[in-house]
This record gives sequence, structure tokens and C-alpha cells, in this order.
Amino acid sequence: MVFQVVSVGILPTRCTLCPRVCRVDRSAGGVGVCGAGSTLRIARAALHEWEEPPISVGAGSGAVFFSCCSLRCLYCQNEDIAQNVHGTEIDEGRLANIFLELQKGGAANINLVTPTHYLPFIVPAIESARSRGLMLPVVYNTSGYELASTVRDIAPYVDVYLTDFKYWRDSESDASRRYSHAPDYFEYADAALDAMVETMGEPCFDVWEGKDSRLVKGVIVRHLLLPGRLKDSQSILAYLWNRHGDEILYSIMNQYTPMHQHPSAPELDGKVPDSEYEQLLDFLDEKGMTNYFWQQGGSASESFIPSFDNTGVLSV
Repeated sequence: MVFQVVSVGILPTRCTLCPRVCRVDRSAGGVGVCGAGSTLRIARAALHEWEEPPISVGAGSGAVFFSCCSLRCLYCQNEDIAQNVHGTEIDEGRLANIFLELQKGGAANINLVTPTHYLPFIVPAIESARSRGLMLPVVYNTSGYELASTVRDIAPYVDVYLTDFKYWRDSESDASRRYSHAPDYFEYADAALDAMVETMGEPCFDVWEGKDSRLVKGVIVRHLLLPGRLKDSQSILAYLWNRHGDEILYSIMNQYTPMHQHPSAPELDGKVPDSEYEQLLDFLDEKGMTNYFWQQGGSASESFIPSFDNTGVLSV
């Protein structure tokens, strides 16, 4: 059983929205591996300036941060909402209003951050908001740990995929098992990315507020360099470049910030040396990947982490 768009508004009785396929009856109040149950919960809805340039255009991206996450990485910067039940319960009517309020506030897009487990609420909210004048592109901001079938199902509701590609094959690197308890991450992320490219096509831009290029259709793949994982990053990005070339946009990130100590993975307790990040960028240049987003030194900072204080969540 896979998620079908025709079932929106109906919570799954055997949840298979993500690769965890935990088959929990959320309609009866069961809680999935992701931490989500029978209600919709978000922790922040506000303009956000720290995404890639064609996403955070003008006043910023209209970011809606959903609570819970199917991947639950050890090192997550958003752990307050990803690994804890943090946020406020709302219904899909309020969510539709939030989309419209962000548009009125000057948002360049609607940015759904970690949304998959709430698709039965999100899709009807998008439909409602569009029927009342929502004109903004919808950005699907995901860890990459997705079912290709779900990606295809939600194609009518998504304009841009902003997706992570975190880990190399677990047969050669144990990172996905150790850090996210998902040894199958590469296989699912790879298939999901194929589906994203298939449904979106090549990147398409428009002019926003008369001066900036806004991505209105396409795929951005993010990759975060982790401590001690330079070779993994080189393998991942070489693979993606050979497979997709300029069909997708690339964002090479060095903002890894250790949030606390990791007894089971002490290598995660320190930041990534600037020299390793420079080595990665040099490697990409040698491969011919010269058009990508990169971060300047000093990006590893808690200042990039928004406050999950229910800003924009409650009715105004």
C-alpha cells in the first residue's frame, strides 16, 4: 500500500507515507516512528532568510516548520521539533490561512519543512489556499528519505523540491545506519530524487520583486559535509553529477553545528575543518561542477537555527 493523493484528509490506518513503513494506525491515535499521530503540529511559520538564494528571495521564504521527522538524525540542528513533541496543534483550515498570511507578508514561496508525515493535512490545505488566491510556488523541503511513489503522487501540489542527499551507500559507509538508523537511506533517496527530476524537469526561474531570480520549478539537492566524511561527500556528489548533471541545482553546505555530545558517535562532537570543505569544493571544480551554491567560513553557528516558539502559528 502506498499513499495516494485521492486519500488526502484521511489519516492512514496502516501508515506507509515514508520508507519506515511502520504501518501504525494513526487514525486511531497511534504514533508512528516519526513521532506524528492523529493531529497536525507545527512549531513556526515565518519569513526565513537562510535558504539558498533563489529560495530566500526578497523578504524571504515562507517557511512552515512541521513537528516530528521520520529520519531523526543524531546531529539534527532542528532537534527540538524533529526529535521532540514540540509545537502547536492546528487543523488544515488554519494551515491554509497560514499559507495566505505568508503570501500577504511578502514571502517568495511556501516552504514546507519536513512535511511528509502530514500530507493528509497539507494537500487539502494547499487546495483550499489556492482556491482563495494562493499564487506562490510550493517548496517541498525534505531530508530526502522519501518514497518515489509519494513524490509522484504529490506532484500536482509541489513546484520545487529542496531535498537533502545525506549519505553514501551503507555497504561502503556506515553513516546512515549510525547517524539516522536508516541503512537503506541511499537507495530510497536515489529513487526519490529520480522521481523529483522526472516530475519537475530542469530548473526554471522568474524575476521576483523586479530584481532577484526566484526558482519556481525544479530541484535543489543539498549536501552537508559531516566531520570525517570527506570521502563519502566526494562519492555522493560525483555520483549525483554523473547521474543528473545540470538537471538539478547543488547546494554544498558546511554549516554542521554540534548541538551536544554524541557518546555513540564522538566524531560528531566537533566542527568540520575549513580545509576539508575547501578540499570538497576543489574536488567538485575538478569534476566540472562549477555552478553550485556554497557557504562561506563561519556558517557553522546556532544563529542559523530558528526559534521554534510558535511564531505565526496561532490565528492573528
